[in-house]
Amino acid sequence: MSTPILLPTVLDTAEIQKLLPHRYPFALVDRIVEFIPNEKAVGIKNVTLNEPHFQGHFPCRPIMPGVLILEAMAQVGGVVLTQMSEMEGGLFVFAGIDKARFRRPVIPGDQLVITSELLVVKQRRFGKMKSHATVDGHLVAEGELMFSLVA
Repeated sequence: MSTPILLPTVLDTAEIQKLLPHRYPFALVDRIVEFIPNEKAVGIKNVTLNEPHFQGHFPCRPIMPGVLILEAMAQVGGVVLTQMSEMEGGLFVFAGIDKARFRRPVIPGDQLVITSELLVVKQRRFGKMKSHATVDGHLVAEGELMFSLVA
């Protein structure tokens, strides 16, 4: 069981919902604690036992599905992309992932600290981010995420 890191909030849940279309049960970022425009964002996801995926993944040993960890990483990256002036008004969708690795399980009570850094934007339509997630300072997942802007 991890001890939550108390960091100042840059964007709270309501502000994140103004930027991203995700809603329960797929709103996977509780707050943004660091934001550097056109560069990176750091977000927090508090993992709780009452999340619906834990009913079946796994009933006797709840583990957060890797695809949801990647989705949380993508949502933090989405905050960076939606705040770029040349990308205003568009919807970014998760288009791919390279070099994805899972290093340890994420369980209820953990607090994911997710960092997503912009690598490149091409033709004002595609973006690539390098992202990683930690729990108590230990790397749990990482990868390079691709995004596509849809009209």
